[in-house]
Amino acid sequence: MDTRTYSDILELLHREVKPALGCTEPIAVALAVAKACSLHRPLRPSQIRVQVSANILKNAMGVGIPGTGMVGLNIAVALAMECGNPDYGLEVLKDLTPADVEKAKAYASEGRVKISLANTPKKLYIDAECLYGPVETPEHRSKAIIQDDHDAIVFVSKDSEVLLDNMSSAAGEAAAAPGQEAASHKTTLDYHLDMRKIFDFATKEARLEDIAFLLDAARMNRALAEEGLARPYGLQVGRTIQDNIHRNVFGKGLLTHCMAMTAAASDARMAGCTLPAMSNSGSGNQGITVTMPVVAAAEQFGSSEEQLIRALTLSHLTAIHIKGYLGKLSALCGCVVASTGSACGIVWLSGGSFEQVCSAIKNMIGNITGMVCDGAKVGCALKVASGVSSAVQSAVLALDNHCVTGNDGIIEDDVEKSIRNLGTIGSKGMQVTDEMILNIMVCK
Repeated sequence: MDTRTYSDILELLHREVKPALGCTEPIAVALAVAKACSLHRPLRPSQIRVQVSANILKNAMGVGIPGTGMVGLNIAVALAMECGNPDYGLEVLKDLTPADVEKAKAYASEGRVKISLANTPKKLYIDAECLYGPVETPEHRSKAIIQDDHDAIVFVSKDSEVLLDNMSSAAGEAAAAPGQEAASHKTTLDYHLDMRKIFDFATKEARLEDIAFLLDAARMNRALAEEGLARPYGLQVGRTIQDNIHRNVFGKGLLTHCMAMTAAASDARMAGCTLPAMSNSGSGNQGITVTMPVVAAAEQFGSSEEQLIRALTLSHLTAIHIKGYLGKLSALCGCVVASTGSACGIVWLSGGSFEQVCSAIKNMIGNITGMVCDGAKVGCALKVASGVSSAVQSAVLALDNHCVTGNDGIIEDDVEKSIRNLGTIGSKGMQVTDEMILNIMVCK
């Protein structure tokens, strides 16, 4: 592998795998608000107006905000105003205290937070504006806009002064440092990756010291899983699977271990646990789903630390590659993509070949494509468990050399064409579905 390709893949991996505290849609809103508020501290805004794209609204309506026991954007915005630090990026709220939570609840209850739908075709768009003094004739105002990536601040203004404006070139941009100025770089598809390059990089080309940081993903997401198994978060999907292994419902094998650990982490995160997740492609749930089945499988197989690191690299990069065709937010549930990555990691940990990894991908695409995203919420743990179940099933079939053929549905013999078909369905074919889901949610 040439030096340029190696560096590109490593850059992509570092950019798309990063810590996040709380569901990344409300946290991205909190990041924009924290950036806007930071420009006039210690003044407190008399009103905060936030406009968001439809997909941001969908994924922020019903998810728990860490440390608050509440859901939705109003409390996330108020909390960002109280204690948000934009320098932390997607961990913007990590300094929150019980006192901050009480102040934020009071601020939100006064009706000072105004949320509205932005008139934009973009899937990921957040416009946060802080007004100081009389709302109709504010003495000061500040604004921050996030676009295309969860931590990509592309516009900042303070009163009449524009401090940053990358709006015109924001497509394909993201933050150079968490919460800071956006800098130009290639989009995911510009890297021209394919599964052959990903497999070779992950399993043999990558120097171990360059990818060892993925052990942080294992550690961080495992802590969430253990928290979810220890306490009754959300729907308790992981705990229920774990508790029923002695009731002749679930066995004690790989499938149960993978499902319980992964779902438990999602249970905790979606219900507002204050532990961070290591995200993938801007999603904590995807980070959990792409990581925990591989970690659980490595435990079951007695894999070495190096094998775990390389399997995690394969899993994360596969998910990032597929997301390149889908976009950050879509009507397709992200666990479809993330669990496809984990299926690849499980195959490789089991001694599988490149061809068998490709078979696992095609088995996944032939199985759970079409699972819709109806917003972030505690029920996401159910979808995570379903995705992991399919991942283990697809991996086992692939290892036995059973694969969905190019004669079936959207599958083609070429794995890259199959991935492209999945992306086309999720990004274009399900547009009307996405709009219908949002309409149902806001009209309940």
